Amino acid sequence: MSKILRINTRTKEFKFEELGKYLGLGGRALTSRIVLDEVPATAHALSAANKLVAAAGVLTGTIVANSGRISLGAKSPLTGTIKESNSGGQFAQKLAKLGILAIVLEDKPEEGAGFTNIIITKDGVKFEAASEMEGLGTYACMDKILAKFGSKIGAMLIGPGGETCRMAASVQFSDPEGRPSRAAGRGGLGAVMGSKKVKAIVLDDAGCSMVPGVDAEKFKAAGKRWVEILKGHPVTSQGLPGFGTAILVNIINEAGALPTKNFRDGRFEHAAAISGEAIAETITKRGGKVKHGCHTGCIIQCSQEYVDKAGKYLTSGFEYETVWAFGANTLIKDLDDIAALDRACDDMGLDTIELGNTIAMAMEGGIIAWGDGKAAEKLIRKVGDKSDAMGRIIGNGTGFAAQAFGVDRVPVVKNQALPAYDPRSVKGVGVTYCTTTQGADHTAGYAVCQNILKVGGDVAPTGKAGQIEISKNLQVATAAVDALGLCLFVAFAVLDNADGVPCIADLVAALTGKPYTVDDVVNLGINTLKDEIAFNTAAGFTAKDDQLPDFFKNEPLPPHGTVWDFTAEEMQAAKVC
Repeated sequence: MSKILRINTRTKEFKFEELGKYLGLGGRALTSRIVLDEVPATAHALSAANKLVAAAGVLTGTIVANSGRISLGAKSPLTGTIKESNSGGQFAQKLAKLGILAIVLEDKPEEGAGFTNIIITKDGVKFEAASEMEGLGTYACMDKILAKFGSKIGAMLIGPGGETCRMAASVQFSDPEGRPSRAAGRGGLGAVMGSKKVKAIVLDDAGCSMVPGVDAEKFKAAGKRWVEILKGHPVTSQGLPGFGTAILVNIINEAGALPTKNFRDGRFEHAAAISGEAIAETITKRGGKVKHGCHTGCIIQCSQEYVDKAGKYLTSGFEYETVWAFGANTLIKDLDDIAALDRACDDMGLDTIELGNTIAMAMEGGIIAWGDGKAAEKLIRKVGDKSDAMGRIIGNGTGFAAQAFGVDRVPVVKNQALPAYDPRSVKGVGVTYCTTTQGADHTAGYAVCQNILKVGGDVAPTGKAGQIEISKNLQVATAAVDALGLCLFVAFAVLDNADGVPCIADLVAALTGKPYTVDDVVNLGINTLKDEIAFNTAAGFTAKDDQLPDFFKNEPLPPHGTVWDFTAEEMQAAKVC
């Protein structure tokens, strides 16, 4: 049976615990329950009282396709709310195979303490000084980790952004090739890991086996049906593997909802140059990989390997959000510049959505020119210099930079920067931005499905009707998906297939040998959201925090002339309690 590994980062003591009251939970459901139960809601996010929880999903470590996501949870230094940040990579699968459902980093070393690496194998836990890695980017760190521990390990690590406790700091995870290209980016959880003085956690699952189903035959049959469902949907079998998530650039631009020049317009005149089609064509021409899985067991393969003009690997996980954040949002139209910015963020350990919006604040404030990708990369690289004041500003995210640069057009909710869909023209996702427990986050309730893609329903994107309902339902579904360890993109297939959720229930039932129904899947999501709302309420958040900045209400968005016309009071209907 899986256990919880608790590590005291001050004393370097550890212990394995039975799941106890956390039995039946995984992923986001487990991180949020532990944070609610064990972290004071009013604690400073960088204090010893905060905890960083890394949890595998209920289905992670098994034969189930696309079940290798990891959930990180803590109180966020960026938003002040509870936070779950989700990532691919090899870490979750290896964690589950080691018989560990979650790692909990507790307490905080004394001032002046050096950074530590934690190595976990089937034989136990070891602590090693990370002095030779301090100050290094994540790519250089992974080179050292791979040289020492071999190519089959999985790692969770921070860059200079996390070391210096910047509020936009990510936690990076190694992909199947050992590159730190997968990020739990949102909410500054890299800063929490940095406050614990942990540079990297290395997992070596040598000698371990995949997690078996209690009812092996039923588990195998349900797993086969699950693959059929994913391969039977055009988005998960054709669109995402063929063009990656950036296939959305042209689609959202055509819909008039691609935020351009810090949310001034819904269309970018150079969208075609940074589209998924253009990226795939460039990758193919240069000899990169158009299809790539972010973790073992992925059959969607929406990641890519983007190479430079010489055919040398530059970055992977080159996602729509990143392409938008450093593209249309900042008027940068050169794909190589955007890819270099993605690489810089992964290396420094910074969230690309937050940093794309932060760079827009620098452009608004006249620090660098609109569209200057080279200058933008130089700003991001400054985060690695502890003595550089500009690096400190940039590393602390959009709201902080806006204050420093005297900017009043600041696209944040609960101090977290908005993602790549303008809420005035995709109003369902606007409801999610306002009401999710996480701060502005499209993944928490991806209403783009119904608003734009017409997957799982058809709700007109620019009107008010139906938006609150779809956001609420999707927030419940997403919380359940995150708890199970599944990739969010399985939702495309599940929403359009009546067998989707029943198949998920069958998988859990066969895995555990206990009855599990569709209602249990739904309740897993509902209870996760209730935990998160309870924490945020205790932290002092109210309905007044569930609203967009005023400029979304006051400025009609071209080309449709739409405005945000929901009140904070109306938003409360999107919450589960």
